[in-house]
This record gives sequence, structure tokens and C-alpha cells, in this order.
Amino acid sequence: MSQAPLPLLLMGPMVRRADINEVCIQFATSKTLSCRIELNGYDTFCEHESIRLGEKLCLHFVHIKPISGAFPVDQLIGYKLFSNDDEIPLTAFCYQGRTVPEFAVPRKLTQILHGSCRNPHHPAKDSLVAANQFVQQQRDDNKPGADILLLSGDQVYADDVAGAMLIAIRRLIDVLGIYKELPLAINLPEIVEEQLYQRHLYLPKVPWQKRKKLGVGYWLKKDVPHFSSLKAANHLVFFEEFIALYLLNLSSSVWQLIDFESINFNANNAKDQQLFESEKTALIGFKNGLQDAQVLFANVSSLMMFDDHDVTDDWNLTAGWEQVIYQHPVSRRIVNNGLISYWLMQGYGNDAGAKTASLLAPFKQCLSGEKQWAFSAFDKTILDFNHWHYELSTTPKVVVLDTRTHRWRNEQNFNEPSGLLDWERLTELEDSLVSHEQVIIVSPAPVFGVKSIEAIQALFNICGQPLLVDVENWMAHEGSAKKLLNTFRRDDTPKETLILSGDVHYSFCFSVQKRFGKHPNRIWQLTASGIKNEFPRKLINILDKLDSILYAPKSPLNFFTKRWQMEVDKHQTMGDGQKYLVSDSAISLITLDKGNLTRYQLIHGDGHITEFDLDEH
Repeated sequence: MSQAPLPLLLMGPMVRRADINEVCIQFATSKTLSCRIELNGYDTFCEHESIRLGEKLCLHFVHIKPISGAFPVDQLIGYKLFSNDDEIPLTAFCYQGRTVPEFAVPRKLTQILHGSCRNPHHPAKDSLVAANQFVQQQRDDNKPGADILLLSGDQVYADDVAGAMLIAIRRLIDVLGIYKELPLAINLPEIVEEQLYQRHLYLPKVPWQKRKKLGVGYWLKKDVPHFSSLKAANHLVFFEEFIALYLLNLSSSVWQLIDFESINFNANNAKDQQLFESEKTALIGFKNGLQDAQVLFANVSSLMMFDDHDVTDDWNLTAGWEQVIYQHPVSRRIVNNGLISYWLMQGYGNDAGAKTASLLAPFKQCLSGEKQWAFSAFDKTILDFNHWHYELSTTPKVVVLDTRTHRWRNEQNFNEPSGLLDWERLTELEDSLVSHEQVIIVSPAPVFGVKSIEAIQALFNICGQPLLVDVENWMAHEGSAKKLLNTFRRDDTPKETLILSGDVHYSFCFSVQKRFGKHPNRIWQLTASGIKNEFPRKLINILDKLDSILYAPKSPLNFFTKRWQMEVDKHQTMGDGQKYLVSDSAISLITLDKGNLTRYQLIHGDGHITEFDLDEH
């Protein structure tokens, strides 16, 4: 393991929320510092929030505010980072030909980068690298490039961790002295190598004796895991592990501290050995692209929202899942560790602490004199916090939905899927949409999904297995589906609504209009998934053809769907090999003109671009 001096900057800087009255920049250092950030050409003052997470790990948020007036919009602003009077070099985070990193305060949106699902050990290339190269080309042409980067879920995979990544996490915890939480009642082997691909065996389960006698599982004497992820063999457990995972997902410098190439594993079987080696190969490619990702984050305002894998697969999918998890101390602790780490590494920057900063004081009180976290009192505080959603006062307005903690639970059957938003939040969404010409909604799961796939999910739900196929589409819950569709059918909703979604590991472009009424509104469902993840290509091609046959425009099956009053048009890709569903990993580039969609493109990890034909046929 490397004994070299630690770099001062461990992560960042990342430009997070950027408004005319305040800019929030996030980074991490190996020392406690008093920091400030200066914007080139502007008189500003700073407010600095520092959070100690380890002996050699400190998370920082610097809030930069103008002394008078407001920051200019839609033009590049350079910045420098200082510790007291010493400038911290940021040349590694600059675009070629620039001496400082630069960002723009977005106001009139013309280009948006959007994506989701970035799994480090997936063999696909990291599309953030290609996105950074796109912005570099724009800057070379003296253009700002993308106005904002929107990440709509699964920025990390806490439930699907590579074997080599888990070892890297444990090494990084030791190198940085990341503070640990009080011991949990889980009997994992002491040596991390003995835990690899075995952790799911130690996670809490519902004993078969407590299952309903009407079910087959009771008579087969089969325990039910609390955590329903199919890839939970290396599931994260401890708070310090979540923090280390974020650092390894966002920073190239921390990889140099753990000598990743020396990480090896002698598995007890050929299957695990082959899996370890293939995952490690993918991770080497991932870490080699992280410098590009860091440059992108340092130069483009980046906003985020969680989906399930940021915490665990199927997070709050059903009321029954919630009941089992939150009534068990270990399972509740694991989920809350994921949520707390999301708040620190993603959530705070989304609103620049406007509401999320209220969690800071009670969080800091959780650190004992022995430098251990005791979160029992904080758990209720963070679970009661209900302001993860946020809006951007841009043109068009951006409304980012929290579809995980505002669920509309099925009170009659706790095993039925919950609605993605409850009545109160759906009503707030309705109020956010009315009286606007154009609005962008960020919904982690597509509102208008692929009907054939949703039909398959419905069949699994009827068979009592909603967790098996992630029945998390908007139409799976009668109440939330009806309320949402009624909102879109109103005459005072925007004429142009863009819904940006991810989650599904394939990408598509649908346009939607209501069948009845004179209000000429159009809804665009733009789904981009994943940044570093893919749906099996052969299977997605079969489902694509199946959907085109079963749910053709004149098919009577359309009238059996909840959205039959909405006309959904699917748009094909342009060029050779036209298709509706694209599996190749990608991040999307959305181009607007006066708030209206003009181009929808996918920038793939290998650099090639796919464009959807937006014309009606």
C-alpha cells in the first residue's frame, strides 16, 4: 500500500448549484482547511462549511455570493481555490488552453447533458468521459457547452459492488482513517477477502417460520432476504464504506493511494475467480477515465437525484418492503447509511444547503469523542426530512422529483407496488407545472415507459413477485397514475414538457399528446440509461419488436392501458439500423431552442453519437 504523502485535494472541485445569487462548490481534502473561492473579475464573499469525515478526510462546501448585484448568466466564469492566502493549484481540472476551471450560471437552457446508472464495473465505457470530450470541443470553439449536467439516479451502486472495489473500499478507509460507526450486530468475517461474494449470506432475513403458511416458501422452509437485490453478494453495510465508495466513484487521485493493481483474490471456485478478474479489468478502465469525469464536474454545474441503487435495490418499492427493513435494526442502519451518504455527497449540493443544511448540526453531534458515529438519534431526523426534491429557476424551469421517499403506499396490500409519488407531492407537482409555457421534469423512472415491458412487469406483480422485476413504473399504482395523467390533460399545463428519466438501462424517445381537447400541449419522454450500464442487447431487440407489434398505433391493446387517452408516438433513431430502444451505454445531449426541443442525441462511451428523429411520421 502506498506510503507517499497524501494529496491535499482528494476529490473535486465539483460545481454544484449555480444561481445568480449563489454558487456552491464541493470538494474534499486530506487536511482541515479554511477555504475560500474567488471568481475571476467579480467581488465576492464566501461562506465555508466543513465536515470532518476521517482523520485525513474533510468534506467542504464553499458558498460564493456576490458583494453587490448578481452573477452574470450563460457565460463562463473562472475560479480559483485558496486555503488562507495560499492558492491550491487546479490545473488538473482545467480544459486544454485554460488556466483555471470555468463554469456558467445557467439561466436560458440550450444544451443539457442528462444520464443515469453509472456502474463502475460494467464492461461498457464511461460515457462521462465522452461527455467531457464534447464540452472540451465546445470550449475550443469558444462556446460554454452544456449548461447543466443532470444525473437522475444510480450515481453509485451500493448493492452491486465488485469484489476488487470492496477491497479498494476497505483499503481507502484505512488510508484516510475514515471514521467508523458503532459496531453492528452482523457477524461478517474480519478479513475482507473472506467476505467477497459472501456478504448476502450474512444480511438479515425473514425466517421461514414467520412467513405466511399459505405461501410455498413456508413449506419449503425458505428464509427471505431483507435485501432483494440479485447482486447483493458484496452489498455495502457500513457508513464508512458508503463514503469510500463515493470517493472512488468521483475521484481519480484516491485510486493512487490504494495500489489497485496489487489487489488480488484467490476464490474457492472458478466462477467467482473469473468474475473477480473481469470486474477488476472493467474497474481499471473506469479509474483511467476518472480524470475526464473530474474535469467535467469542475466545469459544468452538476445536479443529482437518487434512485434505488444509490441506497439499495428496490428501495421503498412496496409498503411490505419498508415494514420489514425499517423494523430491523441492522437493515434500517444499512439503508440509512446509504441515505446519509447520499445527502453528504450528492444532496447538499443540489440546493446549496438551502434546506439540506438543517441536517448538519444533528449529524455532527453523532460523532463521539472516540471518533465513532452513533446515528441512532439522527436516523429519525434524516428519515423525517422530506425536501430531497428541488427546482431550478432556469428557462425552462426544471423540476426534479424525489420518487423514493414520497411513495403512495398501497394500504390494502402491502406487497403491491407503491406509487412513485403520494397525493400531496403530486399536487405540488401540478402546481409547479401550471401557467408555464415550458417545463423540464426530472423523473428517475420514465413516466411513459415501454408498454410491453410494463405488461410483463404487471404479470409478475399479479403473481406476487413485484420485487423480482422492479415493478417501479408510474402506471403500476392506480391512484398515482390517474392523478398524474389528469394533470397532463389539464388545459393550463405547459405547451412543451420534457420528462428526463433513466433507471431502465436502455434509452428511447417518445412524444405524447392527449387524444381529446384543444390544448396543443406536447410531452417528450426522453430516457437516457445508462452512463455505464446496458440492458442485454438481444433481449432489448426482442422487446422492441414485441412492443411494436402488440402496441402499434391502431392496436386494441392500447385501450387496456391506463394512458389510453394519451397518444404516444415512438421515435426511431436516424441513419442505418433504425430502432426505438437503444441499449448501448450513453449520456444524452438535449438541445433546446427558445425552450422547445430541437435535437435529442445520445453520446456513447466510445464517442459515437446516436440521434433520434423528432419528426412525426
